[in-house]
Amino acid sequence: MTKTDRDVLGRGMRILGIAIREEPRVFAAAVGASALYGATTVGSALVIGRVTDHVVVPAFHDGDTSTGALTGAFLVVFGIAILKALGIVGRRLWAGIMQYRLQATYRRRVTRQYLRLPLAWHHKHPTGALLSNANADVEAAWYPIAPLPMATGVVVMLLLAAAAMVATDWALALVGFVIFPAIFVLNVVYQRRQGPLAMRAQELRADVSAIAHESFDGALVVKTLGREDEEAARFAAASTELADANIAVGRVRALFDPLLEALPSLGVLLVLLAGSIRISHGDLEAGELVQIAYLFTLLAFPVRAIGWLLGDMPRAVVGFERVEHVLDADGESVYGDTAAGKSGPAGLEARTVRFGYLDGADVLTDVTFDVAPGRTVAVVGPTGSGKSTLASLLVRLVDPGSGAVLLDGVDLRDYRHGGIAATAALVPQQAFLFDDTVRDNITLGLDVDDDAVRAALRTAQAEEFVDRLPHGLDTKVGERGTSLSGGQRQRIALARALVRKPRLLVMDDATSAVDPRVEAAILAGLRDDAGPSTVVVVAYRKATIALADEVVFLEDGRIQARGTHRELLDASVGYRRLVNAYERAARERDQAAGTGPESPDPTTAAETRDEEVPA
Repeated sequence: MTKTDRDVLGRGMRILGIAIREEPRVFAAAVGASALYGATTVGSALVIGRVTDHVVVPAFHDGDTSTGALTGAFLVVFGIAILKALGIVGRRLWAGIMQYRLQATYRRRVTRQYLRLPLAWHHKHPTGALLSNANADVEAAWYPIAPLPMATGVVVMLLLAAAAMVATDWALALVGFVIFPAIFVLNVVYQRRQGPLAMRAQELRADVSAIAHESFDGALVVKTLGREDEEAARFAAASTELADANIAVGRVRALFDPLLEALPSLGVLLVLLAGSIRISHGDLEAGELVQIAYLFTLLAFPVRAIGWLLGDMPRAVVGFERVEHVLDADGESVYGDTAAGKSGPAGLEARTVRFGYLDGADVLTDVTFDVAPGRTVAVVGPTGSGKSTLASLLVRLVDPGSGAVLLDGVDLRDYRHGGIAATAALVPQQAFLFDDTVRDNITLGLDVDDDAVRAALRTAQAEEFVDRLPHGLDTKVGERGTSLSGGQRQRIALARALVRKPRLLVMDDATSAVDPRVEAAILAGLRDDAGPSTVVVVAYRKATIALADEVVFLEDGRIQARGTHRELLDASVGYRRLVNAYERAARERDQAAGTGPESPDPTTAAETRDEEVPA
């Protein structure tokens, strides 16, 4: 056995030890049932040998037998068979319970860990790989649990059978035992060949899952760019590689399984040959030969059961270590003990915030601003300026590399777990809806009545179109809300945030797919008492920006200017050029679609001329 084989075996035994510690009572019940099966199996061999000597052979010799002898033989054999059946049922039942309970336990642990880990950690790992960790890897980790109680319990069978054979005829037992070194060597060779192949197949399962999820998640890109054939080819290549790996595993198993089956049969033939010679010399009874031959066939089964256990270990090691990688992941968000405020507008402040992603370059640098309670602030900036990153920082989806974000004067990192979610809400540009009803997509388990749901829909300017749906609030929207338009999905997502009555609402371009007039009505509604007290909105439309109390102009990850929309138009050339460019692009798009005005209004035209002012 090589060092690699010993390493896999050692890691596999550690996994089995963890399983036993996790479910000690269930394991004990399964092993007890397996031991009962092993003992009764050996007992049946002894009974068959006794029946042969005291019932079958006399019947042939005398040509007759008694009813009592036949009845007694039947009752003994039947009783042994019942106990054996109970052992089989108990072994399989408790082994299955143990395996599935461990799978459920570790799926829950992996899922809870996913929820605990910050968004930055998720950015580093493909979603398909995370799905594979929670499903295929967890299943693979506990595959050996099915044969484990059997392999442990049948050791009783192995010891009892070997002892019974030696007690019956030690010379004949030695003849049979010659075959077991060959079985052991064959198992070692099998593990050495099968191990790397099983590990490779398990790794490829995660690759296939990752590609499939990425293709499904990017279905819109695939369809609009005509990438169906390329995606199908990419998935086919990965699937073919996985199929080849599984076939290689099956090919090795198909080669060794017949050999492992044949060796015990060869041993039986040797025992029968040597036994017939001993019977002819009067050194052995026929019943003893039958008993030893039957016991020898039983000895092969424990060896095979242990082989099944060892055969599943390489795949289990890979699966468990991939699961452990998730469970041992660091970067979990740390929380404090401060309770969030219950009511009233929330004050917001960013102090010298810096943040960067994996490439090391800062996305935000020295960002400092404050939002007074009850105010509406628009964050404006060109693409890549860090607006969405800032929105994530304001609700602590990520933590700043340095500096701090404060809510009501308290660092977000000092709040209790769940405190920020109870106070602040983020509405992203890409609205995600579940394959559920409109009501359940808004409440998401929150205990609110339909009046509160309708009030949120009204503020989000969504009540009218929801009432026109076939079943109103009970209408199912389909996977990811595919039965709704982009603007409708955004308004449902906004209502989802509003129904929770957040003291701080952060909207990351959350109305980009909504008609400008509807967007203006939404922002006007947010100013009412029914809406959240403090609003931070990432915006690009001039009409939307003009509704804000203050504008923060972000460029190259830094705040370049602050003030009202009119003040920044007069004071900042970069801001004026940006918002006018947005306005002109939107107007041209509307005119191309036949929905916009034929010419800009005088105010817009005047502001557009201002963009010619040199920097």
